Amino acid sequence: MQVNKNIGVFRKELIGFGLLFMFLTAFFFMEQIKTGPVMKDLPGTIVHVNTIFLSILIEAIPFILLGVFVSALIQTFVSEESLQKYLPKNPVLAVLPAALFGLLAPICECAIVPVVRRLIKKGMPLHIGFVFLAAAPIVNPVVILSTYYAFRNDLTILYSRMGLGILVAIVTGLFIWILFRNSDQLKWSKEEMVSRREDSTVKPKMNRLKQTLYHASDEFFDTGKYIIIGAFLASLFQTLLDREFLLSIGNDEIRSTGIMMGLAFLLSVCSEADAFIAASFNGTFSKTSLIAFLVFGPMLDVKNAIMLFAYFKSKFVMVFITLITVLVFGSVLILSHFV
Repeated sequence: MQVNKNIGVFRKELIGFGLLFMFLTAFFFMEQIKTGPVMKDLPGTIVHVNTIFLSILIEAIPFILLGVFVSALIQTFVSEESLQKYLPKNPVLAVLPAALFGLLAPICECAIVPVVRRLIKKGMPLHIGFVFLAAAPIVNPVVILSTYYAFRNDLTILYSRMGLGILVAIVTGLFIWILFRNSDQLKWSKEEMVSRREDSTVKPKMNRLKQTLYHASDEFFDTGKYIIIGAFLASLFQTLLDREFLLSIGNDEIRSTGIMMGLAFLLSVCSEADAFIAASFNGTFSKTSLIAFLVFGPMLDVKNAIMLFAYFKSKFVMVFITLITVLVFGSVLILSHFV
C-alpha cells in the first residue's frame, strides 16, 4: 500500500516538473520556438493559438502562485476557531465585509478559487466564500487603478463597475445562503479525506515553513492543470472568434450586453488587465455593455469555471453560474436607463 502511494506521489511530482520544464522552456525560448523549423511548417492559426496560450499562462502564473501561497498560509496559520471568532455571527450582515475584503486582499480571478476553497474547508460559510470570490477580483486595488487609467475620461464606468460588482456579489451570496445554507458543496478527493482523518488525530507538528511550502506545491500542481486547460480553450476562442461578425450584430443594448458578457467569459483576460481590452471596444459597443464585460469577466470566465467544476459539486456550480449571469445581465440593463 505504501509502495503504491509512493509511486503515485513520484508520478505526480514527475508530471509537475515536466509541466514546469515545458513552461520555462516556452517562456525563455519563445522567439526561437516561433522562428524554428517546426513552427515555420505549422499553419498560422496554430502559431497564433500557441502564442496566445503562452501569453495567458505567463500572465496568470504569478497570480496563481500568489493564490496558492495565500491558500497554503491559510491552511498552516488560520484555524477553524479563529475564523469562527472573527466572522460576523449574522449570516446576512456578514456578506458586506466579505464583499469589501478584496480591498485588503489583492487577488484576481486567476487565483481566487483555491483561496476560497481553502477558506471554506477551514470553516468559512459557503455563501460568504462565494461573495468574496465574486467581489474580490473587482474591488482589488490594482483592478481599480487599471480601470481608472483605462477610463479616466469617463469615470462612471469605474464607479459602475465597483458598485455593480459589490451589489451582484452580495445578492448572489444571499441567494446561495437561502438555497444551500451551509451544506457541504465541496468535492473531496480520497487524499483529502485521508488528510482530514489524519488532521483529527494527534500527530507531531511539522515545521510551519515546510508545511506552507508543501501545501503551496501541492495546490499549485493541482490548480495548474485546470489553468492550462482553461488557457488553451481561451486561446482557441480568441483566435477563432470573428470580431467583425460580433460587431455587426451588436447594435442594440440587449445584444451588445450579451455579446460582451460572452466575450468576457471566453477571452478569460485577467481582471487586472481587462479594462484596457474593454477600452478598445469603446465607441463600438455601448457603455453599459462595456460595464457588463468588466463585471462579468472577473466573476466568471473559462479558467475559473473549470476550477469551480473541479472543486465544487456540479449542481451548485450551475446555480452559481446562473445567478451571476442573470444578475449581471439584469442589473446592467437596468443601469442602461441611468447612464
